Amino acid sequence: QVVLVSGHLDSWDVGQGAMDDGGGAFISWEALSLIKDLGLRPKRTLRLVLWTGEEQGGVGAKQYYQLHKENISNFDIVMESDEGTFQPSGLGFSGSAEAQDIVKEVMTLLQPINVTRVYDAADGTDIAYWMRDGVPGASLHNDINKYFWFHHSQGDTMTVQDPNQMNLCAAVWTVVSYVIADMEDMLPR
Repeated sequence: QVVLVSGHLDSWDVGQGAMDDGGGAFISWEALSLIKDLGLRPKRTLRLVLWTGEEQGGVGAKQYYQLHKENISNFDIVMESDEGTFQPSGLGFSGSAEAQDIVKEVMTLLQPINVTRVYDAADGTDIAYWMRDGVPGASLHNDINKYFWFHHSQGDTMTVQDPNQMNLCAAVWTVVSYVIADMEDMLPR
């Protein structure tokens, strides 16, 4: 059984792609690194996917889906961060009402950093195939007011990333992925 965390490598026209979507890749990598560094071993596999070809029609996601769809019942949740890694506000979630109630309970663990909201829908080109087929999905919600200042521009460099905000985004990703991966049962479909 798999909990998938992901971001994509998206810099295809200009800039470095540090914010879009290097930030999503960074926090996904960091979530797994933190869990490993803490010596935590969840009941399910945590899998990091760094997607490619999202801007070219999602060809990387389509290929991954084609290779793994026969095991779709073993995917607990698919998580994608693709809207920058600014100040987080919560999690977009797509799934059953029962699963959403569980995710809302998980998000209460993030009260100390004031990131507890669960929004009604998850976004993500790279996880769309999975969600379409009933796998619960999650996407990071954060303050995107400055997102289009840098999106696909020469300004999309590492200087856009605020280490404190990225740490908060990584905390959200870490807590959610670990807790869901360590629950007794998979999220209900």
